[in-house]
Amino acid sequence: MQFTQSTVGRKVLMAVTGFILISFICVHLLGNSSVYWGADGINAYAKHLHDLGPLVWIFRLFMLAVFGLHIIFGIQLTLENRAATPGNYAVKRMARANFASETMIVSGLALLAFVVYHILHFTAHVTNPEISASLLPADALGRPDVFTMVVLSFQKFLISLIYVAAMVFLFLHVSHGFQSFIQTFGFNNGPSLHILEKVSKGVALVLLFGYISIPILIIFGIVKI
Repeated sequence: MQFTQSTVGRKVLMAVTGFILISFICVHLLGNSSVYWGADGINAYAKHLHDLGPLVWIFRLFMLAVFGLHIIFGIQLTLENRAATPGNYAVKRMARANFASETMIVSGLALLAFVVYHILHFTAHVTNPEISASLLPADALGRPDVFTMVVLSFQKFLISLIYVAAMVFLFLHVSHGFQSFIQTFGFNNGPSLHILEKVSKGVALVLLFGYISIPILIIFGIVKI
């Protein structure tokens, strides 16, 4: 299949926006991991972000724009591939494809739905307002008690299940997406491709276990108020 210049441009922009998103997800995991240091850890982290003022919202708007562009490019490329790929070629291509690569659009849309829920949950406090109210009683240092809100949230099985399921979709998306990012810039020969597959799965596994460890340890009472 031959790519037009506009298609190549979209693939590059798809790769760049994807890399920005993966970088953010890694940094976000480090911040979330402060919950293991108890209330002082994650409340101090939240207070630091709050003290940045307008910079936080500028960054959030930037990330939303990147996320939106990534979705648009992803849908466009998916439609182009389906329109331009003959049926017999698609059958042959399955030999190199895997479940993660074949379900990129599905995992991507699932992550979009999760991001909306996540914002409504922990940022806008629309879902479970009774839990979000725990932010109002400040901790001993006068900081919003994010630790209590997180623990009370993940003590609810359904909320934990939503987050764990979303991280499985994240694993699928990143395990192929990170590899695609590197391949877009030419590192796709035989030996390096095999290494890329392992690195991509390794990054995806770290993110999967890093994120799901928080709700799992809370729901089993290892991290508690």
